[in-house]
Amino acid sequence: MIRAVLRTNTGPDAQLHCMDQKIPAIIGAAGVRRVKEEGDHATPTGILPLRRVMYRADRVPAPVCALPLEPLAPADGWCDDPSHADYNRRVTLPHPARHERMWRDDDVYNIVIELGYNDAPPIPGRGSAIFLHLQSPDGRPTEGCVALREADLRRLLAAGLTEIEILPPA
Repeated sequence: MIRAVLRTNTGPDAQLHCMDQKIPAIIGAAGVRRVKEEGDHATPTGILPLRRVMYRADRVPAPVCALPLEPLAPADGWCDDPSHADYNRRVTLPHPARHERMWRDDDVYNIVIELGYNDAPPIPGRGSAIFLHLQSPDGRPTEGCVALREADLRRLLAAGLTEIEILPPA
């Protein structure tokens, strides 16, 4: 089991500390919060296990990892509607509730890892779709996820990363 620790001072810039390395990371535009709410653009604190790795097989090779690995499909989505029974769950599109498309036009979900946040069971309004994924080329903040460069993400997965501990700001 390998745990990475995410540290930040303020804002969306952070560092992931793992295996004696400091890896630059991007987090939510609102920084890190102990109490996450749907749509607040904050990254939640806590110990978040990596549940499964999904990837765009049409764009990138499968990452080497010990976690469950699944290719994404054009009909994959994620429900972010707190009023729906599928809240914070992977869904098949079309879906009647508000949702996010996992098969994105940009490259940030070419490799995307489901993090264990608000999922056992989901509490409506406490936040959904918290992932570890690829950074955007312009380095813009996420909506609450943790984003890494592809080479760093692949290296951590191959080394056996199983959880991220997100610390509150110092």
